[in-house]
Amino acid sequence: MARPMTMTEKIFAAHAGLSEVSPGQLIKAKLDLVLGNDITAPPAIKEFEQISDKVFDKDKIVLVPDHFAPNKDIKSAEMAKAMREFARKHSITHYFEVGRMGIEHVLLPEQGLVAPGEVIIGADSHTCTYGAVGAFATGVGSTDMACAMATGETWFKVPASIKVELTGKLAKWVTGKDVILKLIGMIGVDGARYQSLEFAGAGVAALTMTDRLTIANMAIEAGAKNGIFPVDSITEQYLNGRVKHSYTPVAADPEAEYIRTVAINLSELTPVVALPHLPENVRPVCDIETTPINQVVIGSCTNGRIEDLAQAAAILDGRQVHEDVRAIIIPGSQDVYLEAIKLGYVEIFVKAGAVVSTPTCGPCLGGHMGILAKGERAVATTNRNFRGRMGHVDSEVYLASPVVAAASAVLGRIAGPEEVA
Repeated sequence: MARPMTMTEKIFAAHAGLSEVSPGQLIKAKLDLVLGNDITAPPAIKEFEQISDKVFDKDKIVLVPDHFAPNKDIKSAEMAKAMREFARKHSITHYFEVGRMGIEHVLLPEQGLVAPGEVIIGADSHTCTYGAVGAFATGVGSTDMACAMATGETWFKVPASIKVELTGKLAKWVTGKDVILKLIGMIGVDGARYQSLEFAGAGVAALTMTDRLTIANMAIEAGAKNGIFPVDSITEQYLNGRVKHSYTPVAADPEAEYIRTVAINLSELTPVVALPHLPENVRPVCDIETTPINQVVIGSCTNGRIEDLAQAAAILDGRQVHEDVRAIIIPGSQDVYLEAIKLGYVEIFVKAGAVVSTPTCGPCLGGHMGILAKGERAVATTNRNFRGRMGHVDSEVYLASPVVAAASAVLGRIAGPEEVA
């Protein structure tokens, strides 16, 4: 009989054609999806053209211009053009042009392109987002992407797994962002280095898909190779009507081996903020001294879904953004944008004094649409707050949930939602 395996081990075994795999083992696995964006795909395309003239499967490659799109300058326009021309040349089915695109890690789950039991790689570190639907998903470099587009497979070292045992349920104003920031604060930014974070326990059922997508998205911020959730009724409800292809979910064996277990009682969590300049510098909002801010960004692949905008709208409705704050709202996709218009959220944001952007990664990586000047501070629902991440090296980024970000926008300082609601 095969050894008891974790979710990630089972997925790898199936895609490597093996009865079992073990941590540390080197395998070659078949891929269900290969992703690239307007920064990482152009160099991958150059490498691809050195080794092949045909992609392995035009239906299993996804290209999304989202980082510097709509193009912010000539260089970004040329990079997007290279990706566009490659997509046309190879008849790539899932190429998302401006006007039909979104932030890649919001767009792919929304469009049903990722499913349980799959192996997905993307030339973007936050590809781990798709673990929320029970897939193995991880980021790779552009060279790996190039070879994968040609062969449909790549090599992996099977990671050991950490079990994150969740109990209880979230209180009002506490979100998936608080869960993952709490976890990173507990284990550190290298606490899961090249390991799989496997979420389990009764508390999983208390998390929405938006919570799970946010948590899986930031698994990489703990150094993890991937983050993965079990497939349950909430997952199936989300996938129903989205995913059109067949898929095979997996479940961890009861006797599966984990190198450690981290326990989190969701009921005990409160809104938190990650202070500069690491996501592990986590503090409860109530413990943070008066900290004036200059900018708030609500969106990104971490918190750009309609539920995230709903949380921000609930805080901003009937209130005004502080006169010293620039508030930027970025829907994660065209569908999210349209739904936010229909539900009246965009009107709430504009009346509050915020600006609403087209879907883009924009300020998250210091690209455009909200760059910080020297000495400025921002509260952002993004995923990284490294020095210089959103602009000048002497600026500061504080990571938080949409409700904390919105409350901070109103009060002009880092604040909790209970202070305004």
